[in-house]
Amino acid sequence: MESNGTAGNLGLEGDADLQFLLIGGELIKIRSSSWKKSRFFKLQEDCKTFWHESHKAFKRNQTFSIDDIDSVRKGRQSEGLNKHTEPSVEERCFSIIFKGRKKNLDLMAASAVEAKQWVSGMEKIISNLRNLSRQQKSEHWIINCMRKADKNEDNKMTLKELKHFLRQINVEVDDTYAEEIFKKCDKSNSGSLEGSEIKHFYDLLTLREEIDVIYGKYAETEGQMSARDLLNFLLNEQREQVTMEDTLKLIEKYEVDGTAKQKKRMTKDGFLMYLHQEEGSILNPAHKHVYQDMHHPLNHYYISSSHNTYLMEDQLKGPSSTEAYIKALMKSCRCVELDCWDGANGEPVIYHGYTLTSQILFRDVIKAIKDYAFKTSEYPVILSLENHCSVDQQKLMAHYLISSLGDALVTKPLGDTMPTSFPSPEELKGKFLIKGKRLNKLDAVFSNNNTIEEDTVSEEDEAADCKENGQKAKSKKSKIKLAKQLSDIVIYCKSVHFSGFEHAKDSHAFYEMSSFKESKAFNLAENSATAYIHHNMDKLSRIYPAGSRTNSSNYNPVPMWNVGCQIVALNFQTPSKEMHINQGRFLPNGVCGYILKPEFQRNLSSQFDPNTLTKGPWLKRKTFHVMVISAQQLPKINKDKHKSIVDPLVRVEIYGVPADNTSKETHYIDNNGFNPMWNERFQFDIHVPELVMVRFVVEDYDTTSQNDLIGQYCLPLTSVQNGYRHVPLLTKRGDVICSAGLFVHLMLIDAQ
Repeated sequence: MESNGTAGNLGLEGDADLQFLLIGGELIKIRSSSWKKSRFFKLQEDCKTFWHESHKAFKRNQTFSIDDIDSVRKGRQSEGLNKHTEPSVEERCFSIIFKGRKKNLDLMAASAVEAKQWVSGMEKIISNLRNLSRQQKSEHWIINCMRKADKNEDNKMTLKELKHFLRQINVEVDDTYAEEIFKKCDKSNSGSLEGSEIKHFYDLLTLREEIDVIYGKYAETEGQMSARDLLNFLLNEQREQVTMEDTLKLIEKYEVDGTAKQKKRMTKDGFLMYLHQEEGSILNPAHKHVYQDMHHPLNHYYISSSHNTYLMEDQLKGPSSTEAYIKALMKSCRCVELDCWDGANGEPVIYHGYTLTSQILFRDVIKAIKDYAFKTSEYPVILSLENHCSVDQQKLMAHYLISSLGDALVTKPLGDTMPTSFPSPEELKGKFLIKGKRLNKLDAVFSNNNTIEEDTVSEEDEAADCKENGQKAKSKKSKIKLAKQLSDIVIYCKSVHFSGFEHAKDSHAFYEMSSFKESKAFNLAENSATAYIHHNMDKLSRIYPAGSRTNSSNYNPVPMWNVGCQIVALNFQTPSKEMHINQGRFLPNGVCGYILKPEFQRNLSSQFDPNTLTKGPWLKRKTFHVMVISAQQLPKINKDKHKSIVDPLVRVEIYGVPADNTSKETHYIDNNGFNPMWNERFQFDIHVPELVMVRFVVEDYDTTSQNDLIGQYCLPLTSVQNGYRHVPLLTKRGDVICSAGLFVHLMLIDAQ
């Protein structure tokens, strides 16, 4: 069988960096200041797996897949390397960061040149593998599995090997069916399949009947699709505003057969190719980049926000880590939280107060934030300070913020006069805003009475709540002393206590913002929705999870977005349905962490109330037709159980205003994760489409216990493309499952 994932397939034949990785070499693996050991690492011939020697008794040889790598970081950019190596070896160090909870691999090469080669070689392979189309990936996957099933490596497959192969690709077949496929393919009657017979076998397995039907309906030119046929399909089925020119571009881009391409036609293979690319995806390709107007005031956007950002796990005893900040920022989170406490040797630290969570240095966190804040989005980052420090350590905090962030830190209002509203994300590109307490009004910057040195202010609301939860009983609403230096760098996000919407309207300036505990916020959203929406038209609101969520679980962010709250802070460290919805909400607009709120949440004359739905520009009744057709290559959930084939079902969930919340699910299919077919139709009545999130969930049905999640995908209804679409699937942690997907037909139309 032909090799898979080789340099040729990756377009890296003869590449010097790749050759370097294939030869491999010694690297020093670093676990602590005393544990630094030399290990041999090399890329295997498949160009998809790394091998390294291990001195563990049971694991002499260890491998990890390129697919498991999240990123490769050059230099001492991980917590471990920062702690356990000297600055002098900066150039020789690099870290491999894995997806999920697998520990980072901290490594040191013999020289800076070698380190550079390791990093650039790995980055090339990662990026090339990620860029392989889904179609190519699924071929990889099948041929790879075939090779694994070919036990004696003679490039032939017996019936026994074939059955093993079918189990590998998640298809349970009874013996008679296995024999049927086998006989059909074994033209030479040799008792094993080889060469073209294996190809035939592969074709039978990759047959997509549902796509054959669609293709057959439109291919009216000698059994193929002419450019005109394809245009008909795009206009009638996909409901796309396209021209003949667009159609010819698609043929040029995706047709695999040279002769057909010359005739400006599309074969079935080319059609399948197109359906698997971004043009055939559920997510509107125009929304993959920043497409919204970024010149509105900052408070007119939903802002991707994290709570207790420093935690890797739960908030009672979990580890605190700079890594958690990097992970959140790399997911385009634009508001991170810093719980600051007095540390040893006069150095402020960050951790979850009154608990056993570990501590990290404030200055290390600021360095990590500075290095990673704008890697995936150039729009502003808000640092939400919960300050419990003494005045001396506050002065040090201010010093670290000013010296480390430099010009990127906003230390005075933009412009020469006192502002009356927020600057826009566009004006604040590459900037940091500090959210915290301030000793005086912002006007003081422009007058001469900014001489106040230090004074007491009331504690942050969230800090006071923590104590109420019995974590430490103190008198309610304690005061803290605030250093002038820290107060002076709070410009657009001054924390104030909330005492009602009327009071806020009369007494608070636009830059004075409140934090609301989830229970308080949900109560206001239910009973004073319109007032809340108006409050958020000129001010910012931050929502945070209840302190009782000690396991770092999350609340549903949708009701908060419904009333225009911008900073809806979630525990990014906890994979959950709520985080999937958050990931979906910020998926469009270039995943930049900012989404423009609908006009009816920004217009002062709006009387929108998500709970009562009176007539207004928000009420656009639609019918959303969803047909769940099929799925492809769903991964096994329990890989250890040899016979564990999945029994998949699909649920479509709708989140929005209360009247729109609903979900519907298909029946489950016995023992088929490879190409299950449902062909089930659902209809959803939608009232406020601009606030709707759609989530697809694929589960493994279980009669005796809770169903296991196989994969999920969430996006706003406003970013959904009509027609026949492929839906990618993500893991619980939000990583793409390479070759898996759903195939659906969608139609959003005005309600009759």
